[in-house]
Amino acid sequence: MTEQTSGWRRAARLAMATTVAVLTLGSATTLPAMAGPTLDAVKARGKVICAASSGTIGFSAPDDKGYWRGLDVETCRAVAVAVFNDKDKAEFVPLSGQQRIPALQSGEIDILPRTLTWTIQRDGNGINFTTPNYYEFTGFLMPKNLGVTKVQDMKGASVCVQTGSTTEVVVNDVSREHQLELTTVVFDSVSALRQAFFSGRCDALITDAAALASIRATQAKNPADYVIFPATPYMDALTPAVRHGDDQWMDIVNWSFQALTAAEMFGITQANIDQKLTSSDPRIRRFLGLEPGNGTGLGLDDKFAYNIVKQLGNYGEVFDRNLGAGSPLKIDRGYNRLFRDGGLMFPLAFQ
Repeated sequence: MTEQTSGWRRAARLAMATTVAVLTLGSATTLPAMAGPTLDAVKARGKVICAASSGTIGFSAPDDKGYWRGLDVETCRAVAVAVFNDKDKAEFVPLSGQQRIPALQSGEIDILPRTLTWTIQRDGNGINFTTPNYYEFTGFLMPKNLGVTKVQDMKGASVCVQTGSTTEVVVNDVSREHQLELTTVVFDSVSALRQAFFSGRCDALITDAAALASIRATQAKNPADYVIFPATPYMDALTPAVRHGDDQWMDIVNWSFQALTAAEMFGITQANIDQKLTSSDPRIRRFLGLEPGNGTGLGLDDKFAYNIVKQLGNYGEVFDRNLGAGSPLKIDRGYNRLFRDGGLMFPLAFQ
């Protein structure tokens, strides 16, 4: 064996041993995160900037005092807690469907949690999706007096559509598949879109079914006069997005939301979280930051998940007060239950 070959084999064994050591240590060894440009910019600015809708109650809308509320709003506030330990260090920028993705790509906003459907073309064009915060189907809202309760009966109908949304594609697909000859009336402004529908300019309004429920409950003179039905048999994953190119920021946004669902899985609520600090369950202790490591790898405090739940509660609590039984919308949680309860929300491992 030559000296050169022997040296190569020693180097290979050393590299393999190092790899095995790192893999074996797993969660016991946590390397500090490299500072990412987005986190640095957010810290320097002193707040997280997030996209918001132009007033979709339940997802993102200011209340009568101007305080932003909704599922998407609280998704953003969770990140503000993770970074600053303050849910109110978040700013919300109302954006139309057409404006929202360019605003993220250009750096105008840090996070796009605004009822955004995860699609392959969006994923491949400058943005990264994190974890779905809501599963939903696309639906049609129509007056009951038209006698239409399913897509196949919509022949020749006119449909109000928001430009820059996936619903433009859905309307065209549905019309072609069922030979409906639907006419689209396209709007950039959400308020103009809804006003046009309720004034009778369009026969139908298309968007996510939960948003339709919000619109019907809050803007219709008599909500019972309107019916909502699915546009397709497919589900959509509404998912907060960040820009390509900053893995650390993507991880922070992802795990900030995961903290909400994991807390629910562990039975941790805003009310009982301090009692859980005495838990002997190692999974709960890691989650609460009592054992170090979870925050370090993200560039956060190890107690970031504790702080999020302390200030916002778990995902079930967030859902309930914005969309569910504790809200004016009374939307059934359905597919947004945890997987153990028959839903699609699957908390990942905090270890």
